[in-house]
Order: sequence, then structure tokens, then C-alpha cells
Amino acid sequence: MSDTSRPRAAAPPEGLGSAAPAATTEALASPWAMRSIRYILPGAVVLAGIVVMALGSETDLEGGGGIVSAGLAIYLINWLFRAGASGDREREAEDAARDYFDAHGRWPD
Repeated sequence: MSDTSRPRAAAPPEGLGSAAPAATTEALASPWAMRSIRYILPGAVVLAGIVVMALGSETDLEGGGGIVSAGLAIYLINWLFRAGASGDREREAEDAARDYFDAHGRWPD
């Protein structure tokens, strides 16, 4: 199978879709920042919703429920993104194995 049979993603043109500055990328790549976005932010939003429900009236129960739902939505969006990213890694590994097979005639172990 030739390399042209599989479509490859094209690189974005210069100036369009350029990468974020190095400082921003490093800040988001730190384990502490990722944990806070994945777990602390949704937990804080859910906790705020529970506080609103506990301290408010009947109307505040509905608002607090909406806030709790927003916190759960943040968590689930993060989970879905991570699940999708793991699929990308699996596809890249499969592509690398196919390229190896094309070059050597056997599947890598």
C-alpha cells in the first residue's frame, strides 16, 4: 500500500492557526494546571451550587441545581476531550505500524 492512499492532515498556512506562545503552552501543560481545570474547577462549581441550594429559598434550589449541572457538564466535557485524544494516539500508533509494515513487509511486534 502506498503512502498516498491514506490522507494526511495538512499543516495550516503561515499566520493561520499558529501555535500559542510558549509561555501559555507551558502553563497549560503543567500537571497542576491540568488537574485544576479537570477536577478543581468542576468541583468548585458543584460546591457553589450546593451552597446556593443550602442557603437559599425554593427558587434558589432550581438555580443551585443549574449551577451543579454546569459543574457536572464541565467535568464531562473534560472527560470526553480526553477520551477523544486517546483515540488520536491509537490512530497515530496504527499509522506508524502500517508504515512499518509497508517498509519491512511484516507487522511490528
